[in-house]
Amino acid sequence: MTVLMRKTPITIWLIGLLALTACDGGSRELRLVTPVLPVDREIAEDLAALLNQESSVNIILTDSPLAEEAALEAISSGDADIALVSNNLPFRNDIATVMPLYPTVLHIAQREPSDTPAGPEMLRDATIFAGPEGSASRIIFERIAEHIGLADDDYRYVAGPEEKHDIAIIFAPISPARVAKLSDFFLASMGNPEDIGSGAIIDAMVMLNPHFRPFVIPVGTYGEATPKPIVTVAVDKILVTRNDVDSSVVYDLINEILRIRPAFAARRTGLFQPLTGDFDASRSRFVLHAGAQAYLQRDAPDVMERYSGVAEVVVTLFVAWISAAFAGVRIFRMRRKNRIDRYYAATMDIRNSVKDAKDPAEFQRAIEKVRDLQNEAFDLLVDEKLAADESFRIFITLSNDVLRQLGATGLNDRPSDA
Repeated sequence: MTVLMRKTPITIWLIGLLALTACDGGSRELRLVTPVLPVDREIAEDLAALLNQESSVNIILTDSPLAEEAALEAISSGDADIALVSNNLPFRNDIATVMPLYPTVLHIAQREPSDTPAGPEMLRDATIFAGPEGSASRIIFERIAEHIGLADDDYRYVAGPEEKHDIAIIFAPISPARVAKLSDFFLASMGNPEDIGSGAIIDAMVMLNPHFRPFVIPVGTYGEATPKPIVTVAVDKILVTRNDVDSSVVYDLINEILRIRPAFAARRTGLFQPLTGDFDASRSRFVLHAGAQAYLQRDAPDVMERYSGVAEVVVTLFVAWISAAFAGVRIFRMRRKNRIDRYYAATMDIRNSVKDAKDPAEFQRAIEKVRDLQNEAFDLLVDEKLAADESFRIFITLSNDVLRQLGATGLNDRPSDA
């Protein structure tokens, strides 16, 4: 019984740990606002269907479709978690960008093909279909019309595509099937591809509207409607969320979207092909979510890696300094050793110089020379130009022995070592 009671807390702890692990590895759900436009709704449905197949993040579409500004309100209020919106909405500090998904492209369709770039002459006095009031197509068109100097009364809108019109404005992803419904139309270009970056009107439009970017529709994309490259502008459709959504969830969502990119690209040829893990969020109208920033910086060096080069230089310099210090000490010792060696040699020369001498005066002069050497060596010792080491003691012993050999007296009154 006692053994069972001791094991019970451990068993409960293990069960709790396994439960936490299971919960952490489970999928998480995010509520995605259902878009109003059919093409965006289809993409949202594809996203939800693909992510819900063995994914760590699941997507649930809301019951009611909402326009883009209403979708942001739903996210802000907590009625939804993420939304797919155009990157031309006003800034909000409670909304953050997750990632751009695909470009929505401005299509300007006219009845007859023309080599004249799309401009005020083409649009003035024209009847225009640009979608319902408040639609992305109409908002983008009116922004461009204002930029090129057209007044509201310079053109006239028609309510629907069934009414006769000269020009159709469509702001949508590249979709041959959708634009093909506008029969007998040709796409107008805002210039030539080589005009991009040359200071032409397309560059001015992008500079004054930083969320725009130049876009070229290649020849034949829409069959006979694109007999030449079409220069226009694009605005990204971006995935947005609240600032307070957990960073790890956003990180995993981006990772899962990139994982299913081949399936996306297979369903919509060309639309998701440019989608990569190093996406550019610099044009976003909203701040970048912390989870998205963490994903973009996933390969960035950490603090240790970032400063490892500096540390290597510091260590190298430190080792070089230590080596130089040891070399300096070695040289200093060598210089001292060279000095004491000179006294060895001088002492032996004095002894050898009187080896065959008979005159006592010569012995006395030799004794004085040896004592002068000793005094000089002690002076250098005091000035720390000689070390009180074994070499110095050998010199004192050697010089005293020479003095004895020369018949010096009173050696016991002098120090015999250092």
